[in-house]
Amino acid sequence: MTEQATMAAPGTAAPEHDPMPVAPEPPDPNACCHSGCAHCVEDLYAEERAAYFAALAAWQQRHPAG
Repeated sequence: MTEQATMAAPGTAAPEHDPMPVAPEPPDPNACCHSGCAHCVEDLYAEERAAYFAALAAWQQRHPAG
């Protein structure tokens, strides 16, 4: 089942199993070699954080504070 299939439409109840997104773990401070890699661990972490915040915002919409 896809993630979209488990999302509730606005104004409807949230799915029964819809855990809050978990923030990604930051990379080890020594993980970056500072040599300009195409896929730097710091860049990948920034992308993961952006995706996390987007998922968290969507989750918060499905689970409004009561």
